Amino acid sequence: EVQVRESGGGSVQAGGSLTLSCIASGFSFADSYMGWYRRAPGSKCEMVSTLTKDGTTEYGDSVKGRFAVSRDRANNAVHLQMASLKPEDTAVYYCAVDGDWPPSNPPCGGRYSFLELWGQGTEVTVSS
Repeated sequence: EVQVRESGGGSVQAGGSLTLSCIASGFSFADSYMGWYRRAPGSKCEMVSTLTKDGTTEYGDSVKGRFAVSRDRANNAVHLQMASLKPEDTAVYYCAVDGDWPPSNPPCGGRYSFLELWGQGTEVTVSS
């Protein structure tokens, strides 16, 4: 089955760290453009990080210097390391992939509609 699944979410105190994982099945992450996106309660989706086939990364302004994405080729996965977490980071985090799949009904639309494959999300709660 072609899918991605996020894991690693939970509750953490402000200033703490958390690592999220996106595990792919049915295709290779190494051949795909992917990204992490998040949606806070009552807010629109925002880009957290993107990763190209060539390894080029990009980060949203709100997380630069605190988050880092990395590829785990051995496990066909991508990780998102989050440090110095703030209450503003509280959101559902999604892993999304651009490929040759048919259009889907994603949690984030608009500018992110080109991304066809989305996971179910993992919730991160940061308390003050």
